[in-house]
Amino acid sequence: MARADIDMQRLPRHIAIIMDGNGRWAAKRGVPHEAGHEAGAKSARAVIEGCRELGIQVVSLYAFSTENWRRSEHEVTALFHLLSKYMRLELENVHREGIRITVMGRMEGLSQRVREDLAYCQERTCGNTDMVVNVAINYGGRAEIVDAAKTLAAKVRDGGLDVDDIDEICFASQLYQPDLPDPDILIRTSGEMRLSNFMLWQLSYAEIVLMKTLWPDFRKRHLYKALVEFQARQRRFGGR
Repeated sequence: MARADIDMQRLPRHIAIIMDGNGRWAAKRGVPHEAGHEAGAKSARAVIEGCRELGIQVVSLYAFSTENWRRSEHEVTALFHLLSKYMRLELENVHREGIRITVMGRMEGLSQRVREDLAYCQERTCGNTDMVVNVAINYGGRAEIVDAAKTLAAKVRDGGLDVDDIDEICFASQLYQPDLPDPDILIRTSGEMRLSNFMLWQLSYAEIVLMKTLWPDFRKRHLYKALVEFQARQRRFGGR
C-alpha cells in the first residue's frame, strides 16, 4: 500500500495505536524481549514521521499499561530504561519538527527519573503546534475513568459542582488529556482483537483496524494500509 492510495481530504484527526507484538517478535528470533522493545521504538519513530508527513493532528501511543507491572522486574526496568533513552535521543528532533509531547497515565506510580524526563519533554515541546504525540504510560482506561469520577465527586462534596450538572461533556473534561479530540481510528498490531483497557471512554466511536503485523515490523506502508481501510468505511456514530 502506498501513500498515493490515501484520500488526503478524508484523513483522521487522531490515530490511537496499541503497539502489540514486541515479545513475540523477539521470541521468533530467539532474542531477549528488550530487543523486541528496541525494534518497536524504531517502528514508533517511523509511524510518527509518517503521520506528520500526512498532516495527522494527534497520535496516541500505548507505551505502558497499568497491567504491564505484572511482567518481570527485569523487563519492566529495561522498558523504562529504553523509554528514557529514546526521550533523550529523540527530543530535539521532535522539537525541531514542531511536535508537542503529551502524556497520560498515573504519574505518581513512576520513578522520579521517569517523571522528570516526561515533565521535561512536555515542557520543552509545549509551544509546538504542528502535531501532538500523546504517550500513555502507566495508563489504564478504567483507572482514568475512576480518577475522573473521584475528581468530580470531590468537587460535588466541596460545593463547587452540582451533581445535576454532570454530563458527558463535564465528565470528559476530567480525563487525563481532555483537550485532545477523540480518536477516529484505533490500530492494533499482532492480530489480537481486544482493547486492552486503552482509552475506553474516548474510543466509543473509533473505527478499529486490526493488523497481523507484529509491531517491530510496522512501517509507513502498514500505516497507509490502515488508513485506506479506515477510509473505506462509513462512519455512522450510532445513526443510519
